[in-house]
Amino acid sequence: MTVASPHHHVRRPSRRRRRTLYTALSLLCCSVALTALPAGASAAPDPHTAASSTASRAAQAVAFADEFDGPAGSAVDGGKWLTETGDNVDNHERQYYTGGNDNAALDGQGNLVITARKENPGNYQCWYGTCEYTSSRLNTSGKFTATYGHVESRMKIPRGQGIWPAFWMLGADIGSVGWPNSGEIDIMENVGFEPGTVHGTLHGPGYSGSGGIGAGYTLPGGAAFADDFHTFAVDWAPDSITWSVDGTVYQRRTPADLNGNAWVFDKPFFLILNLAVGGYWPGDPDGSTAFPQELVVDYVRVTTSD
Repeated sequence: MTVASPHHHVRRPSRRRRRTLYTALSLLCCSVALTALPAGASAAPDPHTAASSTASRAAQAVAFADEFDGPAGSAVDGGKWLTETGDNVDNHERQYYTGGNDNAALDGQGNLVITARKENPGNYQCWYGTCEYTSSRLNTSGKFTATYGHVESRMKIPRGQGIWPAFWMLGADIGSVGWPNSGEIDIMENVGFEPGTVHGTLHGPGYSGSGGIGAGYTLPGGAAFADDFHTFAVDWAPDSITWSVDGTVYQRRTPADLNGNAWVFDKPFFLILNLAVGGYWPGDPDGSTAFPQELVVDYVRVTTSD
């Protein structure tokens, strides 16, 4: 089920970013103002890696997996993903999220490709007037949730000023408790003006928006994430969440990091994949931004303990 005309909560002041969810929860359509820029912390990569947990994961059960196998041009599996539609005033993003396979389709080579285009074939209307861009946003609300486990995706992100890909999770109770009480786990976000850096962040009551608790990971040697595929993951357990890139752990968060605020990450969450254009945090595209831009996703997998 997609939401054709989502409503928007009152926008909280922020010069950086806010996200709105357009989804169906318990057969009710709702939208909520979402996240903001990581707290500004940038953790140096931990010298140890997540490789030691690989063997233990081999003994775990696969709770969710999408390898995106199928004919070129096919839409995503509707049994696994909900395709959201609409714009996002709360973040001041510029894109309109379309349905079907217009901006999210399999490439026939085992990948999902989410494409952001500078176009408006449907005369879509956005918060700022006639929309200038289209893209796609997918989630597993009502189809899959997890409580704890290893959540991972291998993907090649796009590049360019104003381009904002994300792989993240929201508490499944968001329809009843609202955001940020629902909690949000940002597994990977990138803004185009930082081609070599990704961010991982927690949002919850008392640490949301620009006060989110997180850190960045920067590739060595001036490399850009858009140049190749990379694997982004969290290892999520009771009272701890650990982020890694290509197996290298770069931050771990526990309730001790929340300055006495509530840890809201011991309950079911659902997955989200999206590619935004513009917004408070990344800024708008400019003359240097080439279109179309593609977020190419090799797989999404969630494994949990038996």
